[in-house]
Amino acid sequence: MTKEQLLDLKRLSAQIRLDILKMLLHMGYGHLGGSLSLVETMSVLYSKYLRYDPKNPRWTDRDMIVLSKGHAGAVLYAALANLGFFDKEILNSLNEGGTILPSHPDRLKTPGIDMTTGSLGQGTSLAAGIATGFKLNKTDQYVYLIVGDGELNEGQCWEAFQYIAAKKLNNCIVMIDINKKQLDGWTKDILNPFDIAKKMEAFGFFTVKANGADEESISMALDKCREIKDGAVCIALDTTKGQGVKYFENYASNHSVKFNNPEIIKAAEDAISELENYLKGDKKNV
Repeated sequence: MTKEQLLDLKRLSAQIRLDILKMLLHMGYGHLGGSLSLVETMSVLYSKYLRYDPKNPRWTDRDMIVLSKGHAGAVLYAALANLGFFDKEILNSLNEGGTILPSHPDRLKTPGIDMTTGSLGQGTSLAAGIATGFKLNKTDQYVYLIVGDGELNEGQCWEAFQYIAAKKLNNCIVMIDINKKQLDGWTKDILNPFDIAKKMEAFGFFTVKANGADEESISMALDKCREIKDGAVCIALDTTKGQGVKYFENYASNHSVKFNNPEIIKAAEDAISELENYLKGDKKNV
């Protein structure tokens, strides 16, 4: 990856992060933490790996994303808007009556959404089915399954992983967002997941660890996974809830944030200002 390509990725990440903050601040609440932890992942996927056509979202030969942790829909919407699937002004209608952007992704409402998700765990089985269809049709398409570490409390995830590994679905790249927190607190305190990468390996996956805050690390992991032709693949993304905004990284209740007091509102506004300065070329503030 050239320096110019990396800079372009970082600028897209900054724009996606900016749009998430603006969107949720405008709405007054939302799943901020788990959306911000996936910013760099979405930036890399849409810039380097996914085959798609914003003018033809249902293009038969496209690659697909299944955001199984559907509560992080804001990050997917921000990415789609920046890639031209719909007008960016629509982002401010998130979760309003009649919007095409419901709180959780809905493939029947939003251009660019490949699978309706939100009931945690179910996206894993859906992605396994999509990958099976690709194999049966003998296409070279990929489905990228994005799962949360808290979501792995759901037994359905492990049933789907066992199937993906048994069927050697290398075209289903499992990306686990290990941001170490879930709705009620730290994952280690609620139901200790232990070493997720080792668990995936035990299930039969070729597993790569990546720094989920670094575009180059994510890209290298994807390259390694796409080289595997006869087995299941997984990327364990080391991320932080609220990633990229220090205030929200350290905010205890950062799973779903309510912008209902001056301190929280100011933190969001300050982050928005810093990101806007960065995108204007004033990088000393970021």
